[in-house]
This record gives sequence, structure tokens and C-alpha cells, in this order.
Amino acid sequence: MLRELISNEWFTILIVLCLGILAFTKVTFSNRFNDFLWVIGNSKYLKIYSRDQKFIDQFDGFLFLNLIISLAIFFFIWYSTLYEFIAFDLILFLKLVIGIGALILIKVLLERLIGSLFEIDALIDSYVFQKTNFKNYIGLVLLPINIILIYAVQPSKAIIYTAIVLLLIINLVGFITSFKMHQKLILNNLFYFILYLCALEIAPYIILYEFIS
Repeated sequence: MLRELISNEWFTILIVLCLGILAFTKVTFSNRFNDFLWVIGNSKYLKIYSRDQKFIDQFDGFLFLNLIISLAIFFFIWYSTLYEFIAFDLILFLKLVIGIGALILIKVLLERLIGSLFEIDALIDSYVFQKTNFKNYIGLVLLPINIILIYAVQPSKAIIYTAIVLLLIINLVGFITSFKMHQKLILNNLFYFILYLCALEIAPYIILYEFIS
């Protein structure tokens, strides 16, 4: 039963840690955080902050930390609900967090490298910035989902699949927003952009699905 899993005090500590990260981020970057909350359906945030994007950004860094912790917690709940119960293990959890973080960071570095090789740096940098923000937004949405699944309702396949569909919708909205903002530039470099999508957007998810299966 998943209740055995989520009664573990480590989940409470991790949830509080994520809440602390978000609270610190809101206090430190108050205006930007408030704008970020409305990134879905509003391109204002992307247009304003993409101009000042940095390779290492503290705001994105804090939200990224919340993302990988929240994803790791959701993985435990998802796997224990759909497959078999796994007791919480701190070492396994840390490996999972590091693995998720490394996978995302390596993917970003490869994307920037491809942008340089195909001489579409401006397009890829802007696209990566927007995609990163929508992923961080997923981390924001995952936190209350995890809290509900741990403390309020008994997780079921229907609830887990609903949560996954919601996260996929957010990801899709992010892709459509990016495409609309750079439609002309993408169409002018359509061949390279399709190669990029196949290599770094579609293939990794297929490999990950096969690995999990």
C-alpha cells in the first residue's frame, strides 16, 4: 500500500524543503516570481526576461531544484501506484534526483551545442529559455499534486494518469508558445529545427519509455 510509503517522515521534510525554496525565491525575486506565475497563456514573462537570460541564473536555479525534487517524489508515488510498492530509501532518492538533474542539464548543453553547430544560437537559446521556464512551472504544479497524493487522497491509476496528462498539457502549451513566438525564424530554419526535435525532443522520451518498460 502506498500509505506505508508516504507515512515516511522524509517526504514531509522534502515537501517542506521545496516550500522553503519557493518561499525564498518569491522573497528574493518578488516581481519576477509573480510574473512567472502567469507564464501559462501569457508571453509577457518570456518576452521580458529572455532579454536578460544568463547561462547560470539564480532564479531558474532555485526553481530547477524544486523541479527535480518534486519529480523524484512523484516518481516514487507513480511507481508504487502503477507497478509495485517501493519503500523510501534516501540513497535511492538522491540518485534519482541527481539522475534527473544530470539528464536535464546534459540535454540543455547538447541543445546549445547543436545551436552553435547549426549557427542558430539565437533561436535555440530563446527556445531553451522558454522550455526551461515551462519545465520549472511543471515543478511548481507538481508540488501541490504531491502534497495531495501524500496527505489527502489515496493515489490510484486514474489520478496518476490525470496528473501526467496535466503535466503533458503544460509542456505542450510551452512548445506551442515557443513556436508562435519564433514562427518566422523556425520556418526559415525548418530542416535544422526538425533535426533538433527528432534528436533531442522525441528520441530521449522514447529511450526513457523503453528503459522504464
